[in-house]
Amino acid sequence: MSDLIQKLQWRYAAKKLNPAKVVPQEKVERILEAIRLTASSSGLQPYQVFVVTNQALLEQIKPVSWNQAQVTDCSHLLVFAAWDNYTAERINMMFDLTNEVRGFKNEGWEKYRQSLLSSYPQRDAEVNYQHAARQAYIGLGSALIAAAYEEVDSTPMEGFSPEAVDEILGLKALGLRSVILLPLGYREEDQDWLVNLKKIRRPHDSFVTEMK
Repeated sequence: MSDLIQKLQWRYAAKKLNPAKVVPQEKVERILEAIRLTASSSGLQPYQVFVVTNQALLEQIKPVSWNQAQVTDCSHLLVFAAWDNYTAERINMMFDLTNEVRGFKNEGWEKYRQSLLSSYPQRDAEVNYQHAARQAYIGLGSALIAAAYEEVDSTPMEGFSPEAVDEILGLKALGLRSVILLPLGYREEDQDWLVNLKKIRRPHDSFVTEMK
């Protein structure tokens, strides 16, 4: 665990990535697997991750992302896209998958399925999207930790137009809405003003409250 803490101390939101350095595919796959294995509410995994390496697409995304250079300098751009709504079809898909993989039906699990079916699809679509988007952020946390463990730089970005990215990637037709961007790559140390500055976090005592 101390090794992981050291790597989290090493990581920061890189401001300048080296476009000539490509993240090995095996490292990208391990980061994606960490996201896939992440916990989500009711196990529904209500989001998908798009891995963008096509330079033409990255060039389209950059101007709708406040012209942040990491978008085009990165090795891989991860786009977290949440379900635009919870539907009976989507809920049943995940419950059916569970039954298929485990090879049996559990009475309590089936009751829980009916509980979700009787509530989620009836809620306002925006409420459901916001709930799904929060699950995507849990996946983002896993991605940041996994990237640090692999010594790959990552920079989470909310500064972009989701509607524009949705249009560029055709997400609306898939019933998805982009939530956050995560460029992966390697820092260009001699051009990044942030690289040698100390990491600043609130002290443990003012951040963690123990209630014994």
